[in-house]
Amino acid sequence: MCAKGVIVLMERGFSPGDYEHMRRALRLAERGRGSAHPNPLVGAVLVKDGKVIGEGWHAYPGGEHAEVAALRSAKETAEGATLYVTMEPCNHWGRTPPCTEALLRSGIRRVVFAREDINPAVRGGGASYLRERGIEAEGGLLEEKAGEINRDWEKFVTTGMPFVTVKVAMTADGRIAARDGSSRWITGEKSRRKVHLMRRAADAVLTGIGTVLADDPELTVRKVPLRGARPPLRVVVDSRLKMPEGANLASGDPPTLIFTTPDHDRHKAEALRRKGVEVVEVKGGDSGVDLKEVLRFLGERGVVDLLVEAGARLNASLLEAGLVDRLMLFVAPRVFGGTEALPWIGGKGAEKPDEAMAFRWKRAVRVGEDLLLEGRI
Repeated sequence: MCAKGVIVLMERGFSPGDYEHMRRALRLAERGRGSAHPNPLVGAVLVKDGKVIGEGWHAYPGGEHAEVAALRSAKETAEGATLYVTMEPCNHWGRTPPCTEALLRSGIRRVVFAREDINPAVRGGGASYLRERGIEAEGGLLEEKAGEINRDWEKFVTTGMPFVTVKVAMTADGRIAARDGSSRWITGEKSRRKVHLMRRAADAVLTGIGTVLADDPELTVRKVPLRGARPPLRVVVDSRLKMPEGANLASGDPPTLIFTTPDHDRHKAEALRRKGVEVVEVKGGDSGVDLKEVLRFLGERGVVDLLVEAGARLNASLLEAGLVDRLMLFVAPRVFGGTEALPWIGGKGAEKPDEAMAFRWKRAVRVGEDLLLEGRI
């Protein structure tokens, strides 16, 4: 940590030790990615006399919250200890009792949390409750980092809609398929493994019927172990219900959900349902299916993190509708050239430069031979 960072922390009342313990709590929180949803990722570290005596994280809905897990794992009594937790402790009954009550019973002296819980049922209440009962409760340590790991949950809890990431594997000239329509494989093995990590972290993976007909994808997690994460729900936008009954996505394991419009093949729908596929009818939209209705439905199902692996048309429809939060662009050191290779985004497009859809770069990293460019809308 740089000297300037230490000075800033000390000015706010936090020590370098506080910083290090909260960084550990943030790393622990990440262990719940892919399994904790629709709950937030939370990690906790219990420290007494400068020594870590317990750690925990929230692993799955209905399971112990991070604070309680850290207390349970403690190697000695928590009397007089400090708890570092990435989110303000809850003070309400949900699937589990309030964490504040467990903290009071433990005899801890101080709670340091990174970010206030923005859930209207909690916001500020947990910290105030602890302070009123004699426990020091300080917030704001590494707040931005804590918000970043729960960016999807914060959108979900405030809007009821999932956080939408559009993933693209493309050439340096922005093409996702060659002139003959083939796309396997544009990016390298390390990029493909990274995509499977993204699928493992997602609650659902969405694609369009055009991609299904062209590539017959599986949209499963294969290159990395699930390690307690749930297989993501597979979602297809298919307004006319053209899904082949023999397609990989027409199997019921892992589950597949197809969104279609009232003008669809009823006999095909019944055949797909018999195979274990869920078919849901929503109203039509500019892209065939009303995509806002799709996202609302998925939000009601508890989909917090939605990964989109689709083609040019669906990518454009989502972006033009303002429904995308993040772009993950895997760029291979290749060029297809020509005018017939498929671009990663279609639609009418901007007529003038000042009409372009704007976003900001978040980071750029090497992934094997490829570049991963992350952008936020």
